[in-house]
Amino acid sequence: MNSPSSPPPAVAPLPGWWLGAALGFVAVAAGAFGAHALKARLDPEQLAWWDTGARYLALHAPAALAASWIEAQGRPGARAARLLFGVGCVIFAGTLWAMALGGPRWLGAVTPLGGLCLLAGWLRLGWVGSRGVQA
Repeated sequence: MNSPSSPPPAVAPLPGWWLGAALGFVAVAAGAFGAHALKARLDPEQLAWWDTGARYLALHAPAALAASWIEAQGRPGARAARLLFGVGCVIFAGTLWAMALGGPRWLGAVTPLGGLCLLAGWLRLGWVGSRGVQA
């Protein structure tokens, strides 16, 4: 038991926690920006691209947080899931947002690569989460 003068026990930081927090932050900021600043400036198709990018970030922020937590529990394979979520979000949302802001339409051919990374992240997270920790 700790005495009143002893420092609190050290808590290990969660690896990659900032990724999930950053994805959530950007998702909220992008959603608000789209709803307020871009709504009158973009056509419906462009606004749909913007909204889809923000929504996918919001969906994958908790997944990145979960992967970080699972990794901290001694399952280092969760790091791959976390990285796949991060890369997938950047590619998926980034290409959609670039097109929404007037970027070339060929970026739409790159967007599914981000989606594949997100799918692979979910599969990896499920696989790692379902396996026991090796001693």
